[in-house]
Amino acid sequence: MLVSVVSIYWEAEKTSDGLLSSGRRVGSKWERLWGHAIKLFPRATRTSLLQVVTSMRKLLIGCGYLGERVAREWLRQGDEVWVLTRSTANAERFASLGLKPVIGDVLDPESLEKLPGAESVLYAVGFDRSAQASKRTVYVDGLSNVLSKIGSKCERFLYVSSTSVYGQDAGELVDESSLTRPKEENGCVCRDAEAVARQVKSTAIVLRLAGIYGPGRLLARVEQLRRGDRLAGNPNAWLNLIHVDDAVRAVLAAETRGVSGATYLVCDDLPPRRHEYYSALAQMVGAPVPKFEELAADAPERQRLNKRCVNRRLREELRVELQFPTINDGLRSSLEATR
Repeated sequence: MLVSVVSIYWEAEKTSDGLLSSGRRVGSKWERLWGHAIKLFPRATRTSLLQVVTSMRKLLIGCGYLGERVAREWLRQGDEVWVLTRSTANAERFASLGLKPVIGDVLDPESLEKLPGAESVLYAVGFDRSAQASKRTVYVDGLSNVLSKIGSKCERFLYVSSTSVYGQDAGELVDESSLTRPKEENGCVCRDAEAVARQVKSTAIVLRLAGIYGPGRLLARVEQLRRGDRLAGNPNAWLNLIHVDDAVRAVLAAETRGVSGATYLVCDDLPPRRHEYYSALAQMVGAPVPKFEELAADAPERQRLNKRCVNRRLREELRVELQFPTINDGLRSSLEATR
């Protein structure tokens, strides 16, 4: 009987047009049929059965600081999680976590033939500065290669972009409707990659992430502060940040509640000025008050950026409740988790 009920569910899913909370699409008629059928079993069996039939296949392209945390959350949900990695050592580690690794490279189209179809795909590829390929090659060409292989085989495609697509430098408020006129390489590349994602898969959801911080991401800055090194950048410029755990929440919310083809800014509630951020961090680790280098006339454009990102859509449309809405909440937690 168990097999029969599961078959009913899967047959329902093939002809559905609604959306269950799990993210699967199922029509109301079939929901009622499933609801009646599942009641034939004891409670413990119902729980196990629901886990089986609501399990989804997920695919992660880029299993780094953010991606691995998303993968672990998907595993906790009972999903089947596949990850693309270039490294045999990483493949072994991912397999030990319960993930299903595929060894390949976004710049090697033939290696992508092994990628499975999936209900949801997260593209969160970072840039390896030790590699030979340029940032544009990795971000734009790599994304194009992946989409050509699996774009038609996934329901949800989530692309992790960056707030660097905004080139505003006068402290302006920016949201998803603001002009994207980047002034430095990373922003230009991310903007062009977003265009590729939308051109190949019009339903792709773009997540423009602010600077991610969290456990293990503060050590280099802490050492700089303790040594009394002068820091680069305009001390009065605004910083846009997001704690990695809240970034994970945003990804999961966009997967289940995001509007197809939409763009979401992923940042916390209150951007600090650069000197406020480093002063808070210095105070927490017992370092001297931070000092900043004078901004040279030929300083990189990224040091001149000065904007305030607004997360209204993240809050209202995706209904994300931030665990760390300000740096005062997130920095201390990150330092404690690193010790």
